[in-house]
Amino acid sequence: MKRRTFIERGSQAALGLGLFSLAACNNQAGTKEGEGESAAEETPKELFFQISLAQWSMNKSFFGGKLDNLDFAATAKNQFGLDGIEYVNQFFKDKAEDSAYLAEMKKRADDNGVKSLLIMIDREGNLGGTVDAERLKAVENHYKWVDAAKYLGCHSIRVNAAGQGTAEEVAAAAVDGLGKLSEYAAKAGLNVIVENHGGYSSDGSWLAGVMSQVDMDNCGTLPDFGNFCVERGEDGCANMYDRYKGVTELMPFAKAVSAKTHDFDADGNEIHTDYKKMLQIVKEAGYTGYIGVEYEGRELDEVTGIQKTIDLMKRVGMELS
Repeated sequence: MKRRTFIERGSQAALGLGLFSLAACNNQAGTKEGEGESAAEETPKELFFQISLAQWSMNKSFFGGKLDNLDFAATAKNQFGLDGIEYVNQFFKDKAEDSAYLAEMKKRADDNGVKSLLIMIDREGNLGGTVDAERLKAVENHYKWVDAAKYLGCHSIRVNAAGQGTAEEVAAAAVDGLGKLSEYAAKAGLNVIVENHGGYSSDGSWLAGVMSQVDMDNCGTLPDFGNFCVERGEDGCANMYDRYKGVTELMPFAKAVSAKTHDFDADGNEIHTDYKKMLQIVKEAGYTGYIGVEYEGRELDEVTGIQKTIDLMKRVGMELS
């Protein structure tokens, strides 16, 4: 004890070379003074989230026949180094009940060490439709995608809470439609998650209110950083909801997150969204899952836009991690 006390006092007095010699001896003896700080400096930081690729980022390639849906997993892994993917049902819209095709999709993902995270569902009817029969039909149309997502190993299907009517009417209908679909999905152990995707759903407070009324563990949200146009006009968006406020309101229910990008400045920053501010909101919500890259710009080709989004997310993410 006397020897250790001497060393600690010598450290405080900064006795130079003699101190370093004694500290070295002490470290070898097992005291390891200061080792925690050194290890922290040497251990590289990790992002507080993981990065996945949303299939819509390459929609031009898929719609144009340049890329096949079955090659999506390999593209995400080999071209971008990502191990999580988010499918879009439009690129295999007639395959939801094709077991052989789904088996090949699953095999391709498994062979490349890629996780199938979710399927984004469009064009299957309005879950917030105010006509009861039409809403029920929309709910039933989604069943096959729940089953397909379950087979692929996904945790969720992403749906839309669209409908015609007043905000209150569509909200009530969406609570019913989402509730019924979530009951079916719960049997498969899957989530039903709603994206802010135009109309009332792009009003963060409206969608958060719907989630609170549904009040089911497997019904949540997929906050998208850029889809906050509540109403479109002739010259673009006539009613834009504050994106930071919206994401803040939706994060308590989030089971996935979408990193939307369009345009970048010379420093690689997205000019429409402050990514540091946005990712800070995500972090403060306690979210540590996958954030999907969804590039929708027109100035850059898809590969370049996706890579710039990944680079931006990693750079800003490291600052916040």
